[in-house]
Amino acid sequence: MLQLYNTLTRKKEDFKPVKNGEAKIYSCGPTVYSYQHIGNMRAAIFQDTVRRSLKFLGYKVISVQNITDVGHLTSDEDEGEDKMEKAAKKENKNPYEIAEFYTNIYTNDLKRLNIEFPTYMPKATEEIPEQIEMVETLLKKDFAYKTSDGIYFDVAKFKDYGKLSGQTLAEKQENTQERIEQNSEKHNQQDFALWKFTTGENKNHIMKWNAPFGEGFPGWHIECSAMSAKYLGKEFDIHTGGIEHIPVHHENEIAQNTCSGAVTKVNFWIHNAHLQVNSEKMSKSLGNVYTIQDLIDQGYSPIAFRELVLRTHYRKSLNFTFESLKTGVQNIKKINSFYQKIQNQEATQNPKSDENIGQIIQNTEKVFTKGIEDDLNTSIAMASLYEFMNKINKIQNITQLDLNKIKEYLEKTDIVLGLLEKQEETPKEIINLAEERKIAKENKDWSKADELRNQIEEKGYTIKDDKTSKTGYIIIK
Repeated sequence: MLQLYNTLTRKKEDFKPVKNGEAKIYSCGPTVYSYQHIGNMRAAIFQDTVRRSLKFLGYKVISVQNITDVGHLTSDEDEGEDKMEKAAKKENKNPYEIAEFYTNIYTNDLKRLNIEFPTYMPKATEEIPEQIEMVETLLKKDFAYKTSDGIYFDVAKFKDYGKLSGQTLAEKQENTQERIEQNSEKHNQQDFALWKFTTGENKNHIMKWNAPFGEGFPGWHIECSAMSAKYLGKEFDIHTGGIEHIPVHHENEIAQNTCSGAVTKVNFWIHNAHLQVNSEKMSKSLGNVYTIQDLIDQGYSPIAFRELVLRTHYRKSLNFTFESLKTGVQNIKKINSFYQKIQNQEATQNPKSDENIGQIIQNTEKVFTKGIEDDLNTSIAMASLYEFMNKINKIQNITQLDLNKIKEYLEKTDIVLGLLEKQEETPKEIINLAEERKIAKENKDWSKADELRNQIEEKGYTIKDDKTSKTGYIIIK
């Protein structure tokens, strides 16, 4: 049975879905004001792993990931400038253009990383009526109040505030004493904005909407509550995010969910740890902030970064280095060369299946599945895959039936891992060059063989000699 570490209870628990055979998941998505760095993309791979793992385990998955394109202020709380508006001024564009540009880059990065898209990817600006309705409900229930600059949630009226982070309201207030001077109209220091009015420092805010309580724009937290309620209902199974979301964003979501009555229960809150670069926090001042495009520009495959992420359990801090990324490159080559070898390998004429191969597959699948069921431990799953390949490589004669079983198992594990580069039809031009090279090698014309290899590589393909292959070689794109 699948067990997940629940931040809310601080222990692993058996996964028992709200609806049998179905898993509903909400994931906090990006604020699309800039390029997403590799730490953000680690979170995206984690979210993908959650969805893929549940699919692997037989669940029908319904998932939501929001796109924040309004309301996220530079302080990550209620002070400062809206990140979208700030980016718009810097790039001399309007916030909608900024949102569209960086959303497109983000979704392209998802494709590069072989991340399967969620069922729904709603944008905050497209769900304004639902957010206004929730704010109205909280006002009517007296969990919210109005000030000169917005509508705020009164955290003192929610007795469970702080249960996710494990901090009491008093402890939270003690840690943020300086905030009391920034908005004297707040009842409590931890009260957070549900809606900001177009007044004061926000009087020229471009993104604004009319609401019964005043013209303005939503706070950062309200969108997730409104969207999860709309797409997943009053109860759902899993809410994911980074550990940085625990003390504020997710704490505030729980308060809004519960007090509005829109979401009465989320069974699991699960969080991925941070990514560091060379054991240091990513920062522009250190020059160690990288995007997926940066990795590509330096000659690395995005799938190698995916493999690097999967080697570390999601709740452990991941230390990114280019050495570890180089290992990822080699591992991806190893996995895909093996996969293509199995597809192209000449089967033994012995019609009898090797019972040992069936046992290897069965034993490996048990280890792989056990790893996934143990709080999505992809590091165990990955290790079992490498051991599996090593064992199969030692077997000389394999029947066609066994080759089919091995291929089927590799594709089954890839439901979770997403590392296989599915073989496309090789262009006739490349095949002709490969055949010419084969003839040159047979004639011991090594210089011509090398020249033909170079031509193949210049066209974006790699050729690898393999005696077990039907052709005597494997072509990899």
